Amino acid sequence: MRWLLPLRITIRDCFILILLIIFNTIHVTDMANNNMDIQSKENRLKGDTGDKAINFSGSDDYLKSCPTLEQEVPDCAVLNYPCITCDRSVDCIYGNLYNYTCFVKPKIVCNGSKTFNRTSVCRFCYQTDKWEHRCDQKANCNSLASPLKFYTTNCTVSDDIICLGKRRFLKKIRCSWTAGTRWGTALILALTLGGFGADRFYLGHWQEGIGKLFSFGGLGVWTLVDALLIGIHHLGPADGSLYI
Repeated sequence: MRWLLPLRITIRDCFILILLIIFNTIHVTDMANNNMDIQSKENRLKGDTGDKAINFSGSDDYLKSCPTLEQEVPDCAVLNYPCITCDRSVDCIYGNLYNYTCFVKPKIVCNGSKTFNRTSVCRFCYQTDKWEHRCDQKANCNSLASPLKFYTTNCTVSDDIICLGKRRFLKKIRCSWTAGTRWGTALILALTLGGFGADRFYLGHWQEGIGKLFSFGGLGVWTLVDALLIGIHHLGPADGSLYI
């Protein structure tokens, strides 16, 4: 019978069959990825809305540093950030004095009106002087490098300063930090025990200290050179910090 005869499959038929299998696999994979993306987006939206609708603890963090009923009640006009918020339009002239309208935040206890005016200079917070804000110091840079090294860090305006914009900003400052190494101590060690490498050991230059120890300070020459370099602040601590 004809249907019992073996089927003849050509190379062209095999190629078409393979292409169909590949296209079908790609289509199924794309559909699965799309479904996963939709589910993850829905879950993320649900989580965001749920958290934001329930969690309000972060809005009352300022109460930790502001007066409450358990403390001595001050006058409202003497309160500083973060107990108050002050508003001023940005159309003021930089450097001139203007009145800022300040409001005491909710749940804060104080005497007097909770709305008052305070005079301050028109400027953004990043324009404040260096003694009016504090910056996070970086202690792994070389303070003695030439040319001078600078790095970007976070700075926060002092609580008693009124300014425009964000009170926390980025600023590029000079690498200048100290680990407690004293210049006078290093100089005395160089003049007295420099032949044994005591000054180098004190500054953290261990390899040079061992070299001075076994060469008796380079027969005195190395001792005099190090004393001169420390005296003119050219030779400093090995960690890149400054003397105090």
